[in-house]
Amino acid sequence: MNTKYELFSRLTAVRPDERQIEWQKLGFTAFFHFGVNTFTNKEWGTGKENPKIFNPVGLDTDQWCKTVKEAGIKACILTVKHHDGFCLWNTAHTNHSVMASKKPVDIAKLFTESCRKFGLKPGFYLSPWDMHEPTYGSGKDYDDFFCNQLEELTTAFGELYTFWFDGACGEGPNGRIQKYDWERYFKLIRKNQPQAVLSIMGPDVRWIGNEAGITRESEWSVVSAKLRNQNTIAAASQHTDGEKPMSEMDEDLGSTAALENEKELCWYPAEVDVSIRPGWFYHPEENDKVRSVENLLRIYESSVGGNAVLLLNIPPDTDGKINPADASRLKELGKRTSSIYSKNLLTNAKLSTTAAPAAPDAPAPTTDAESAAPATDETLNSILADDESYWTGEKEQAEITITLPIKKKLTHLVLCEQIRQSQRIETFTLEAKQGENWQPIYKGTTIGNKKICRFPPIETQELKLKIKNSRLTPTLRLITAHYDKQE
Repeated sequence: MNTKYELFSRLTAVRPDERQIEWQKLGFTAFFHFGVNTFTNKEWGTGKENPKIFNPVGLDTDQWCKTVKEAGIKACILTVKHHDGFCLWNTAHTNHSVMASKKPVDIAKLFTESCRKFGLKPGFYLSPWDMHEPTYGSGKDYDDFFCNQLEELTTAFGELYTFWFDGACGEGPNGRIQKYDWERYFKLIRKNQPQAVLSIMGPDVRWIGNEAGITRESEWSVVSAKLRNQNTIAAASQHTDGEKPMSEMDEDLGSTAALENEKELCWYPAEVDVSIRPGWFYHPEENDKVRSVENLLRIYESSVGGNAVLLLNIPPDTDGKINPADASRLKELGKRTSSIYSKNLLTNAKLSTTAAPAAPDAPAPTTDAESAAPATDETLNSILADDESYWTGEKEQAEITITLPIKKKLTHLVLCEQIRQSQRIETFTLEAKQGENWQPIYKGTTIGNKKICRFPPIETQELKLKIKNSRLTPTLRLITAHYDKQE
């Protein structure tokens, strides 16, 4: 048996579950950091804040959801409790909540209702660190308290798409530190919300490694199961400078070289969390520091278009609304992405393929038991439609020629693998025909759920995708092409 084939077979046997597939389809999601910090103008509270300071007189969760939907966002997470312990729902387990504020309304309830009204999926972020709760640091007593809160959140607000946990762990009001019983927390959530992904500290979604919107050149969803180690995640999240990229040591998580000696593998896709402002909570002095449309577009293309999901934080202001500075930027971003991606320029194109010559050390051609139909042109052209059908090659390498009815100006090509068959493509190139010659326009590595390939504007009638290396036969679920008029 060929050693390389054995390795590829093991890697491609690792595949997402339905929770992860549905999460990956969202692409672009929102975070709402909102609480007492909004009114103290701080990023982290102390747990000693008087709930009366919380007074968003113009609270409008409908406005939040309408605003983010205009940007193309499909799901939202609310920080129902940050490290200060102040709760945004009507909890029976502490008086340190919105119900003791000057605005005694269940914000979590309003939030989830608004999400559904605007066709968005709601989720919650509940910090396990609690600087206010007296039982924090006591062991089982605090775990009971935390699970009682989880029981409320998982049963009173309808279906939720995610529970998001970071690794923050510090001293409570008595100077003690709590050891979190993650296994117990996750078991409770799985029982009450079986469709929800458990993110960052959980087993379903992986943190990208920074809070600056920086992504890896090669983002793999098939990685070592060691990356799920909660102690490692917690240490990294508490010692990361938000504006610094991953260290070189963290750059390669999923290459064949990185995984060939790993005994346990898992499907652990990446999420890119970044704020639209320098801070995560609202600060009035940052109203002129909202990220530019171009910066947000580049983050969008490198994350959503880099085999990850983008989680963009938009903090409501002291009035309880998305501030006009953020709202206008989100609207601009929505218009910009729509102008680029709403129209597929490959409509009526014809695709054909030939197997590329195999590399000298490539394993012999194999038949994948779960592969799609043979690589006929008819099968190949089905990937111009956005559905679950897909094409698979006959060898590890392939060349796909795309012929348009007429010459068109292009700046982007979007590629999607069928991740139900794992992640396979390792390297590829794009070429455009200019006269009688083929001109290289893009060189890429991984594709995964979605790869957005941006290149300088070019006018052509023929494109060629060359898949150079793949783990067993490559798959493609979708190909689209686009033009950015502002380039």
